[in-house]
Amino acid sequence: MCGITGVMQFQDGVRVEPETLRQMCDAMVHRGPDDEGIYTAGSVGIGMRRLSIVDLATGHQPLSNEDGTVWIVFNGEIYNHTSLREKLQSLGHQYRTHSDTETIIHLYEEYGPDCVQHLRGMFAFAIWDQRRQRLFIARDRLGIKPLYYQLTSQRIILGSEIKVILAFPGSGPGFDRAALPEYLAFGYLS
Repeated sequence: MCGITGVMQFQDGVRVEPETLRQMCDAMVHRGPDDEGIYTAGSVGIGMRRLSIVDLATGHQPLSNEDGTVWIVFNGEIYNHTSLREKLQSLGHQYRTHSDTETIIHLYEEYGPDCVQHLRGMFAFAIWDQRRQRLFIARDRLGIKPLYYQLTSQRIILGSEIKVILAFPGSGPGFDRAALPEYLAFGYLS
């Protein structure tokens, strides 16, 4: 079990501080006691707590592509990453690790958001694309790996647990009255 977090500020000049991401990662230290990593670039930051299972030596995250313009934090397992890796290497992608995380980032470089169509497994991830100034977040179709987010006019905050979002300064729980009828009718929110 690992955990991811991230923030993207929408207001000009508002930066994501590394200490804020560390606080958010600290809220989920139980999800990944082996390693922590953060990446910030102005108004965007992503972070990760890791339980080392695959690629113990070089699986540190956040992980970037070859030129450092695309960054990822990932929680999960991609079952078909070996066959995807072979295809991506034949297209010219160079791997630095043996992790399935790196396969996702190269898939994103090839297919953009459609990269998820190629993945078989359980996953939640956030990709920061510096070139396009895009934060792309995704989770597996069944939601096996959790991914929560809070979207406001000022920012998006994401995390593997709700308490990670609540660890963001000034973020607090709220009640969405408009969602109540759906919850009472179906027992969950989509």
